[in-house]
Amino acid sequence: MQEISTTEQWDEVLDQSNEKPVLIMKHSSTCPVSASAFDAFRRTETDLPKYYLIVQKSRPLSQEIERELEIRHESPQLFLLKGGKAAWKATHYSIIEPAITKAIQEHQV
Repeated sequence: MQEISTTEQWDEVLDQSNEKPVLIMKHSSTCPVSASAFDAFRRTETDLPKYYLIVQKSRPLSQEIERELEIRHESPQLFLLKGGKAAWKATHYSIIEPAITKAIQEHQV
């Protein structure tokens, strides 16, 4: 799991999603709901690359992701990217291990 904080890193993640799906989470460091969702994300076992950004530290990047994916920002927010697009997304209490695992299974090549 790797933190990203720049648009250059985001571009690399998007490019990587053209080869295989990747997971990326927008995480709030001050929200208890986000902390719980982040734990579920962290605990989910997968071979897919996992990335996250902390919204308070990387607001411009968070806004860039919102623009590029054309999905309104929420926090916490988890995306499974495939082919440079969000093939699956979840927010708040929907970010739980079984849902993440199911999304991974449904979107793997």
